Amino acid sequence: MPVMTTTFAPPPTGQPAATYDSASPTLTSSEFEQIRRLAYQNFGLDLKDGKQSLVVSRLGKELRRLGFKSFEQYSRHVGSDPSGQAMLEMADLLTTNFTSFLREPAHFDFLRTDFIQQLPPNAPVEIWSAASSTGEEPYSILFTLMECLGPQANVNILATDINTRVLRATADAVYEARAVEALPQGWPRKYFLRGNGQMQGKYRVKSEYRERVHCQRFNLVTDPMPAARFQAIFCRNVTIYFDKPTQEALAKRLASTLTPGGYLFIGHSEGLGGVDHGLDYVKPALYRNGKGGLWRNSAGR
Repeated sequence: MPVMTTTFAPPPTGQPAATYDSASPTLTSSEFEQIRRLAYQNFGLDLKDGKQSLVVSRLGKELRRLGFKSFEQYSRHVGSDPSGQAMLEMADLLTTNFTSFLREPAHFDFLRTDFIQQLPPNAPVEIWSAASSTGEEPYSILFTLMECLGPQANVNILATDINTRVLRATADAVYEARAVEALPQGWPRKYFLRGNGQMQGKYRVKSEYRERVHCQRFNLVTDPMPAARFQAIFCRNVTIYFDKPTQEALAKRLASTLTPGGYLFIGHSEGLGGVDHGLDYVKPALYRNGKGGLWRNSAGR
C-alpha cells in the first residue's frame, strides 16, 4: 500500500497544487478532489490533504503517456473506462509495495509455536496473504510452516494484491541474492534455485513451492470475499492508509473468512482500536476469531 511522505499545506481552492517536473501538468485542488474521490470509492485509499505531490509524481508520467493535458482529462478517462483497466492502472501507480522476507519476525515466531501447536495432526493449512506485494510475505509464511510441518505438509497460500505488477513478481518468485542469502541457514538451498548466466546474482523459488502460492488480483474494499476459510490471514501495513469506516468494514470482511479460532495478523504499526470487528485481541498486531479450537479446511471437513 502507499507510503506517503511528502507533505505541505494545501493551496487555495482552484489554484495549482503541485508540479512534478516541467513536463507535468499542474494539479488543481479540484482535480485532486476528483482523483481522491476515485481512489477512495474504488479501492479505499484515503488521500489526505498534503498528498498532492505524490499524486503528481505517480500519475504525471501516465498523463504524458496517454497524451492528456490535464489531470481533469485523466480523471474523466479513468472514471468512464468501461473495462476498468484504467482504474486498475491508477491503483497500481498510487500504491507502493515495500516488503522483505520474514518482516516483523514476531509473527513468524508465533506461527512456529502457538499456531502450529493448535493444528490437528496432518491438518490442511490454508492461509491468506491479503496484501502480498512481491511475494516475500507469502513465501516466508510457507517456508516457516514447511520447516515445522515437514515436506509432505498440505500448506497452501492465497496471495492477493490490487497491484498486478507485484503479483507477477510473486508468481515469478525471483529475488536478489542478498535477500535470499540473509534467510536462515539451509533455506536458500532447500527452497530456491540459484541463477546462472543472465540470472547470476538472483534466486528463484523452486517450482514445488511456487505452486503452493496461488496469486490472484484482489480489491480488499470492493471484491467479493473468497469462498475459502482460512486459519490465518496476514493483512499487514494496509489499514493505516484507510479511514476508520473503511478499516471497520475491512476488518469485518476479513473476520468473516477466518475459521473458528483463526488468526488475523496486522502490522505492528497498526491497531484496530475503536473499530468494531468482532475479533478477540491476543497481543499487539494479532487478533483471533473466538476462543474455540475448531479448525477446518475450505470444504468444512
